Amino acid sequence: MNMLVTGGAGFIGSNFIKRMLANHSYKIVNLDALTYAGNLENLTDVLDDANYHFIKGDIRDAELVNHILHRHDIQMIVNFAAESHVDRSIANPETFLLTNVLGTQTLLEAAKNYWRELKTSDGNWSYKDDVKFVQISTDEVYGSLGETGYFTEQSTISPNSPYSASKAAADLLVGAYYQTYGLPAIITRCSNNYGPNQFPEKLIPLMINKLLKGEMLPVYGDGKQVRDWIHVEDHCSAIDCVLHNGEIGEVYNIGGNNEKENIDIVKYIVNYLNSSEELIAFVEDRLGHDRRYAIDNSKIQNELGWNPAYTFEQGLKLTIDWYVENPTWMESVSRQFASL
Repeated sequence: MNMLVTGGAGFIGSNFIKRMLANHSYKIVNLDALTYAGNLENLTDVLDDANYHFIKGDIRDAELVNHILHRHDIQMIVNFAAESHVDRSIANPETFLLTNVLGTQTLLEAAKNYWRELKTSDGNWSYKDDVKFVQISTDEVYGSLGETGYFTEQSTISPNSPYSASKAAADLLVGAYYQTYGLPAIITRCSNNYGPNQFPEKLIPLMINKLLKGEMLPVYGDGKQVRDWIHVEDHCSAIDCVLHNGEIGEVYNIGGNNEKENIDIVKYIVNYLNSSEELIAFVEDRLGHDRRYAIDNSKIQNELGWNPAYTFEQGLKLTIDWYVENPTWMESVSRQFASL
């Protein structure tokens, strides 16, 4: 089985590739434009694997995408490729629309044309056996919750940032290609990821990096924004489960059942590294900052039998330790981050 993973040099995509190569016999093509958050150092362990092949390129390049599908006889596409940072989407929405919306549509169109075989008597398209398109999305497409309740797969799509709006638009396109053309597609929507190799613009690695440098820790608003957190390895195991057992046309929420206020996470990291909470600096809140996200993941648990393996405290300790023990990686990526 041959699989195209887009955005596979990024944080989640690289962890997914390593999981798939370790646990399955797929041949994997990784298409990544290597923008600031894409780092081939994330894949050092598999660069020489005979079942792994890297191609530098943009998912909006229709000619390239079509060439890859035909040249490598791709049967599965897992689309991680996305601009993913809310702050950057506020400053430059166009980039997010180009990659997250038009890029996804390019992949969908290429998959539709390559995988379909003929029209059936009822006018619908039939597709080659065992082909599948998995769209990796986010709980942010649902918008913001109140103090209670959870996002389910039936929750209304109500994005509040340019980033989440672009991801919602991509999800709707995936659903439209399923409904209109019968494209065998599935959507997953995850809560906040954390773990090794995450680019240090995200909350947890940002705080660790700044603490290790003795810098102030910027926390938006009052820091009481609530997020549900999932370790990246749990997220990747869930995608693996959906890829092999999920129903075509369905949406699956993937969460870790770990609701935490941002300020509590920051304080935990500070104390774990034996630093001072006096380094915490509350700064002006992000525009349109959603107050709370929380995932109901009962569908994937009950229907597919998936459950997260990591407790949050266990996963966070391992994550902090990884960054402390990998200063060369951190220094290299931090220089890249500082230049942006």
